[in-house]
Amino acid sequence: MEQKIINKCKEKVLSEIRITFHEANSLINISEKHVRILASAANEITRKFNGIKVDVEQLNNIKKNGCSEDCIFCAQSAFYDTRIEKYQLPPVSEIVKQAQKAKDDGAISYCLVAAWREPSPNDFKQVCQIINQINKNVGIKVDCSLGFLTPSQAKKLKELKVHRYNHNLETAKSKFPEICTTHTFQDRLNTLKIARNAGLQLCTGGIIGMGETRAQRLELIFDILSICPEEVTINILVPMPGTPLKYQTKLSTSEIVRMFAVLRFLLPKSIIKISGGREINLDDDGEELLQSGANGIITSGYLTMSGNNPKNDIQMIKKIGLEV
Repeated sequence: MEQKIINKCKEKVLSEIRITFHEANSLINISEKHVRILASAANEITRKFNGIKVDVEQLNNIKKNGCSEDCIFCAQSAFYDTRIEKYQLPPVSEIVKQAQKAKDDGAISYCLVAAWREPSPNDFKQVCQIINQINKNVGIKVDCSLGFLTPSQAKKLKELKVHRYNHNLETAKSKFPEICTTHTFQDRLNTLKIARNAGLQLCTGGIIGMGETRAQRLELIFDILSICPEEVTINILVPMPGTPLKYQTKLSTSEIVRMFAVLRFLLPKSIIKISGGREINLDDDGEELLQSGANGIITSGYLTMSGNNPKNDIQMIKKIGLEV
């Protein structure tokens, strides 16, 4: 019976018919013995609509400092003593050099990320200078994740040919008040709307493994679906010392596969990217997920953690018959 449900949903998606909430709920709650069948179906959908290319991205945490927001998963929040290294915006030339290295390593996009609620006028001006110099000297797609934006800032990013704006929903709306109290779920939706209205492509997603239920993961998937993002980025929680989630139990691989597979059923043409935590939470650095609905990775490192060597990630991608 469950295999029939998977096949029925797969055929609908391959025919470009959206599955219902009820069908998605059946998929995410599929029995353990059918998870591999679910993953295989998601892989078939990925290959039809996205081919065998894997989107490889590098991040640059251009400002690591005490953020004013109290997100309980975040090592950069000023509310928690996590003892991470802190720094302000580095020189433009340094970031340009790092962008060139990312391109040389095989990345096709480079995301500038900053730890703040929103950029100050002076910080935003500096970020614009950085983007301009990367465009001029490197020629790699530039994405940004700069927190809350005003319409004029979003318009300026579009003028600078920023490819995509990232602003994660983090978790389901019903879970969000447990995760953050200094801003709301709606605040995040509003920034995504501002970015979209300026003509920027959107990247959004969240973190799984923060104590949310399977139903809340499905809720997050439908929240993401309502935005129609070009890219979805899913992080797998790495409990950070000093944060309230430091003792959080890891998710099983099966739960992680369910999330990526059901996302693919509902967003067949989007990039679905395995982001922070894959090297720690997965035994294979993402091989299984890249055959279960995902078609992108972040390599080299994350906001407060190092990651895999890009050459090793590219070898891993080729090993499973995919391309960068």
